[in-house]
Amino acid sequence: MKRRLFLKMAGLCSATAASGIWSGCARGAKVPVSQNPFAADGKKRPNFLFLFTDDQCFKTVNALNNPDVKTPNMDRLVKQGVTFTHCFNQGAWNGAVCIASRAMLNTGRYVWTCGGNECGDYPLWGQVMGQSGYDTFFTGKWHNKTKSLERSFKSIGPNGGGMFPSKDPNAEENMKKGILNDPYDRPRPGNSWSPYDKSLEGHWRKEDGKTVHSSKLWADAAIDYLDSSVSKSDDPFFMYVSFHAPHDPRQSPKEYVDMYPPDKIKVPPNFLPEHPFDQGDHKLRDERLAPFPRTKEAIQTHLSEYYAIITHADHHIGRILDALEKSGEAENTIVIFSADHGLAVGQHGLVGKQSQYDHSIRMPFVMCGPGLQENVQNDAMIYLQSCFATTCEMANIKAPDTVQFPSLVPLLTGEKKQLYDSVYGAYRDYQRMVRTERYKLIRYPHVGEVQLFDLKNDPWEMKDLAEDKNYADKIAELDEKLKWWVKETGDTIDLNQYEKSG
Repeated sequence: MKRRLFLKMAGLCSATAASGIWSGCARGAKVPVSQNPFAADGKKRPNFLFLFTDDQCFKTVNALNNPDVKTPNMDRLVKQGVTFTHCFNQGAWNGAVCIASRAMLNTGRYVWTCGGNECGDYPLWGQVMGQSGYDTFFTGKWHNKTKSLERSFKSIGPNGGGMFPSKDPNAEENMKKGILNDPYDRPRPGNSWSPYDKSLEGHWRKEDGKTVHSSKLWADAAIDYLDSSVSKSDDPFFMYVSFHAPHDPRQSPKEYVDMYPPDKIKVPPNFLPEHPFDQGDHKLRDERLAPFPRTKEAIQTHLSEYYAIITHADHHIGRILDALEKSGEAENTIVIFSADHGLAVGQHGLVGKQSQYDHSIRMPFVMCGPGLQENVQNDAMIYLQSCFATTCEMANIKAPDTVQFPSLVPLLTGEKKQLYDSVYGAYRDYQRMVRTERYKLIRYPHVGEVQLFDLKNDPWEMKDLAEDKNYADKIAELDEKLKWWVKETGDTIDLNQYEKSG
């Protein structure tokens, strides 16, 4: 951020400081539009372009932490903006973690209070932006109820459901021939499923008589909106472009899969054939994508396809960014790139995202645009679902009182170094987690298990310290933080279960 803008915003934040967790710029505090540091010169408010992927682990961006995956356009955003390296999803009430993440994102509310799949009757992110003078547009994956989508956006492009099952249209005939094309329980002899076989549906969508990958379909819709609608309006825009990629079935064109030969893929150091105990839902749909026990060869295959579909989505993100530049609106647009949560893909013996390990609860989060620093990494712990409050503050809009996740503006301006000294996570009644900058405590009440990790010395979460008596006080300290979060978030789990499993 230019120094004059930084000082201007810092001063404004100081003048409107709020108490409690909303320290820094107050939730809903109005910045005089003539002094808005997050808009281009001569503009009262910025545009917003929200680029959202599905199931993308934080360790999948080349410029940040993984030289094995090619992401030139995500790297482009990293170099142009501020990356929050510790962005989290708060949890889920069922196996489809995507649903809860998106309900929290669009209501700005905690996992247990966001109104479920229907998002309750709360004011929604796009709805508030639209009512405040923004042209609002959506395309891609919504995964909450249709009514909440319809009241969120003025313009709705092509969109799809929560996931795209891969189906063999000739399954019955092929089975008679001994041919199996199934995305589950693979790789396995006799299963010839291929990520680039366009006949197997999934991400391969039928559009105007042609087969088109979902990532191209959503990118085309976004580009069409930029080309045709933005130039016709004097109002700022809010675009929500939500990719299904890299959610399974992890399909992409052959040239992308060929970039990642399975035998060249590095298996993560925390690979296990199976998780050491039942963490809850350990054999649900996601976990059945790969055989039990896991083998390194199987995980190499899945990682190959995972990286390929990420690189393919990255290509289409680049197309959207190029169209934004062409529109003439890039200098006045805040671009936010993130994902709904992460994914295991072989780590800790898991394949899905139904856990409290960092690979599943942590995802990329980058912001770039007017008034923001370039090529900066911030390690403050945040939640993805702060997007609602953040964009409201940047746009000089009062966030609804129903919003619970705080704005990130105090972190962006330097007014605050952190918003939380701990973050909380939950998965159904099976898992509860509290994490500080250094330590993570996970409790599994249904099986009486507890884990403690020193994240500074063990970032891959491989050495459980819970049985080490030297850490008894640390566990007690983290349990107190966990109890605070349980109460704060409206979690109704019986806390006595923690004491019994201690």
